[in-house]
Amino acid sequence: MRAKKFPALALALVSLVAVGGAIAPGAAAQTPQPQATPPFMPGDDGVQNGTPVIRTRDGGSPTRLESIAVPPKSGAPFTLTLETEWVRPMSDGGSQTIANKRKIARDSSGRVYQERWLLVPKYGARRSQMNAIQIYDPHEHVVYTCMTLVEPHVCNMNNYYGSTDAIYKPASVQSGALPNDIGIAFHEDLGTKFVADQITTGARDTITYNAGVMGNDRSMTVIDEHWYSDDLAVNLLSIREDPRFGKQTFAVTKVNMSEPDPRLFELPAGYRVVDRRPPADAPDAVTPNAQ
Repeated sequence: MRAKKFPALALALVSLVAVGGAIAPGAAAQTPQPQATPPFMPGDDGVQNGTPVIRTRDGGSPTRLESIAVPPKSGAPFTLTLETEWVRPMSDGGSQTIANKRKIARDSSGRVYQERWLLVPKYGARRSQMNAIQIYDPHEHVVYTCMTLVEPHVCNMNNYYGSTDAIYKPASVQSGALPNDIGIAFHEDLGTKFVADQITTGARDTITYNAGVMGNDRSMTVIDEHWYSDDLAVNLLSIREDPRFGKQTFAVTKVNMSEPDPRLFELPAGYRVVDRRPPADAPDAVTPNAQ
C-alpha cells in the first residue's frame, strides 16, 4: 500500500486496528472474521410462555487486528510463517497477550495465499483454529475468502485491485509538525539487519498527538517500526505501539523462496462460490461447487 507522506494523520488512521468486529470469548480474529457472538443471545430459559427469551447486553469493545500487507508482486515467490503477538492493555494496569501463527504464500505470477487463524491467549489452554483461507488473483482481479468454521462451506468472491505492475513500498511519514496543530511526527532510518535470514531495511515513525485531538486528555504517542524486504516487498518484522490498543508484533520466522505448492491456489473442494461483487461486475451471482 502506498501512502502520501503528508498528512501523517492519514497514515495513522490506515495503520490502526480497525474497531467493530466481533470476537469470541478468549480469542480475537484477524480480518476477515465471521460473526462469532450474536448481539442477542437466548436466555437460560430459552422460551417464556411460548415466546423466545432474548437477553441483551450493552457496552463492550470488540476489535479486529489488521495484519501485514502482502502485495501481488510477480517474480518473487515465497512461502513464509508469520507469528503475531498482541499485548493489549487492561483497565487495571495489567495486560492480556494473544497470539497466533499462520502461513502466507505467493507464486511467481503474483497470486497470494493467506491463512487466517484465531488469536488466542498466549500460553493458554485454548488452541487456535484456522477461520479462513484467502486467495488473491491479480490477473482475474478477484479475491476468494473461504470461511472454514462456518457451515455450509462458502467461498465469497469479491473484487481485488492489486496489480503486478505497481511498485509497493511501506508507508512512511515526514518529520515535522502535523497540520492543524494536531501534533508532531518524527521519521528515523534504522539501517539494515537480517530477519528470517533475509536482508531488511528498517524505519521507525513516531507520531505524538496533542491532547484533545482524539478525545485524549493528554498527549499520545504512536510508534510504528518496520523492517522491509525489498526482494519480497513485504515487512518481515513490524512492531506497532499505541496506548489505545497496546503493542502488536508481526514477525516472519521462516521464509522459503522456492515456488509454493500450486495446490494452495486452488479453492477448497466442496466449497460453494458466492459472487459478492457489485451486479455490474458479477453477471452470475452464484456458481456451482468449487473443486
